[in-house]
Amino acid sequence: MEHSGLIERGVTSHLRSLLLEEPVLVLNGPRTVGKSTLLQELAQCAGRVILDLDEDATLRAVALDPALYAAGPSPVLVDEFQKLPGLLDAIKAELNRAVRPGRFVLTGSTRYAALPRVAQSLTGRVHVVEIWPLTQLELDGAAGNFCQVLLEDPRSLVSAVPAATSRAEYERRVLRGGLPLATLRSGQASRARWFGDYVRLVIERDVLEIKEIRQRDVLPRILRAVAAQTGSVFQARRLANQLDLDQRLVADYVALLESVFLVQMLPAWGRTLGSRVAVAPKAHMVDSGLAAHLLLLNESRLASRDPAIMTEFGHVVESFAVQEIVRQGGWLTEPVSFGHYRTHDQTEVDLVVESYDGRVAAVEVKASAKVSEGDFRGMRSLRERIGSRFVGGVLLNLGTMSYTAEDRIHVLPLDRLWHPVSAQP
Repeated sequence: MEHSGLIERGVTSHLRSLLLEEPVLVLNGPRTVGKSTLLQELAQCAGRVILDLDEDATLRAVALDPALYAAGPSPVLVDEFQKLPGLLDAIKAELNRAVRPGRFVLTGSTRYAALPRVAQSLTGRVHVVEIWPLTQLELDGAAGNFCQVLLEDPRSLVSAVPAATSRAEYERRVLRGGLPLATLRSGQASRARWFGDYVRLVIERDVLEIKEIRQRDVLPRILRAVAAQTGSVFQARRLANQLDLDQRLVADYVALLESVFLVQMLPAWGRTLGSRVAVAPKAHMVDSGLAAHLLLLNESRLASRDPAIMTEFGHVVESFAVQEIVRQGGWLTEPVSFGHYRTHDQTEVDLVVESYDGRVAAVEVKASAKVSEGDFRGMRSLRERIGSRFVGGVLLNLGTMSYTAEDRIHVLPLDRLWHPVSAQP
């Protein structure tokens, strides 16, 4: 179902608890993802006014006297804080006088770490919360957390009840993605226009706020090339050769695209397991709808079942599933880390989830209903290498049945990510 109105974000309760402990919260995430909406909710609860630095009049006023605004009553709420780096010095001075929880909440559409003055100003006093596009759980208004259950008891995700989600429904969800304004568009053409405008806005405004670049026309080419490799190990040299560009330029520009939340790098996991474990990250587009748009994937093209198109769709499905789990992991109280596992002999796991106390779960994603013996190879390798730390692995696919394939390895329909077992009849 398409959503309307305000959606209860899975991260909301997590933010409320963080305000009781952290002096400064930075809400980072893509444009139009709902950061300002979360800030408005905080403003209403606290009876505060938001300093929106996207408004010229507000930006000029705060720039003239940042200390005045930093000294306001808690919490001081600032939207698009990266537009006025000097405000951070005033915040630092205010914290030097008194550090207490819930003092500042800042939102920005550029990664906190990409702004050099930020790291110097607020080190040790700031907690960054990344706000991502909506999950399918949020869009459906459903409860639950697949990531939490995966780490606690993956066997409980298996159910005798077949999944009811059709192939067409899976395709619709993947092509829609989770950027709130895009999900409100009713047709392919309307959504394509929105995504086109979105990419232009981010590249022409947000990227240039970080760095002045000479070859601006190269960025869309690099972005499309990364979209074509979403869910794949990132190699700047390979991408540079493909585009006939300098390798250093490609690496720098991909870093910029990551800084404005168009691209997300999933680090390699298991480097301590030996030299045969690969160290390169995987590149994922932050939204499956955006990836599909850049690759010109739509219902009509998928209906052709052209092998090349289906291969591209398979990569987008992997990013869709990985992002769903990573976002749910961000709602948990205890820290959770994510990575991918790959050895030099091409044994791999799409997503590895590790809890704060060292428990490890694995996720493999297949964009088909057919499961083969070789699909378990990576999870078996991980299970053998880490022993009892391996709580379980799941193979998500577009079929309808779930079952335990072997010791601590299970097969699940993809919709288990947003249809908790407890909610099934």
